[in-house]
Amino acid sequence: MSKQGGIIRVVIVVDTMGTGGKERRLLELLKGLEGRQDVIVRLIILSDIIEYQEVHQLTIEKIQVPRKSRRDVSFLPELYRSIRSFRPDIIQSWSSLVSVLILPIVVLHRAKFVNAIIADAPLLVKPFSRKWIHTKVSFPFSDAIVSNSYAGIKAYQAPRQKSHCIPNGIDLTRFEGLTNDKEIRAQLGVKTKYVVGMVASFRGSKDYRTYLEAATLVIKERNDVTFLAIGEGKDLLGLIQMYQDETRIIFPGRISNIESVISIFDVGILITDYQIHGEGIPNSVIEYMALNKPVIATDAGGTTELVVHQVTGLICEQRNPYDVKDSIGYLLRNPTVALSMGNAGRKRIQDHFTLDTMTNLYIKLYHQLIPTYI
Repeated sequence: MSKQGGIIRVVIVVDTMGTGGKERRLLELLKGLEGRQDVIVRLIILSDIIEYQEVHQLTIEKIQVPRKSRRDVSFLPELYRSIRSFRPDIIQSWSSLVSVLILPIVVLHRAKFVNAIIADAPLLVKPFSRKWIHTKVSFPFSDAIVSNSYAGIKAYQAPRQKSHCIPNGIDLTRFEGLTNDKEIRAQLGVKTKYVVGMVASFRGSKDYRTYLEAATLVIKERNDVTFLAIGEGKDLLGLIQMYQDETRIIFPGRISNIESVISIFDVGILITDYQIHGEGIPNSVIEYMALNKPVIATDAGGTTELVVHQVTGLICEQRNPYDVKDSIGYLLRNPTVALSMGNAGRKRIQDHFTLDTMTNLYIKLYHQLIPTYI
């Protein structure tokens, strides 16, 4: 199918715009698509939650069609009207459940379906698990399946002829005009020379326990390092109580100016237990690298598509706080190596993981699905 006029109409449907990784990735894409002459976008959000304030600043049309509960389907007629009135050439989902919910609308409207369902890369996708069912149901109806990592495509056994890897892209202007280090240190109560930080949600998929065990090992050996554990989630309170007597482990909770906080890091860390969770392309690691920080991470899913061992950082063994401790010590003892890794990381982001790169790959995909002519 080709289309005269050169403009492609895309409706993107997401379940929520909270502060998670998938929402940040979508926000970056919307910023990239905003103002394009060849693509018009309508964003439909299936909740009343918009926690990223930047969403409100977008000129892209936004419609909220809230679901009352997980089992609620009464919103579907309104969702159908919101999609049909836009007359999209492409309907794009942005979460696992949405990819299934919108299938009847995709079939009725006869639009091309871009199924951006894959954002992680589990070691094992359990048969008949919720995500397994969602992929098996939605893949046959998809004109394109998008993953942010090659590891994700492999993990979910997505059909190769339909699959596209479009890694996360980041808006590098986010890292301009940051709050100065002295002010951030004062706000957080950091008094040591060095700062090591991990930015992740406090839930089972992120291995804060290994990170914090490594932190206590380092603290026993040195008195010049503070550890930040940044984020929120169901496991946060228990870990705060566990480490409440350690003054050099700080739990700031959710941070709005995360770019300024990361800027005071000497090392950025993301520890993931691959037995529980496989990363796609983790946003926090992109942010570390964009700010010239050397990275310590575990080999979990798509992380090594981003972090190059001994070039932009160090890859550690899973569930091994001693390995993490040794890696931290090595980078702090070798500032020239750490600086080189940080600079190499920044260049890698500039070369492969920018907002323009991600946007252009999506635009290319849209035009493959809907060839246009003037």
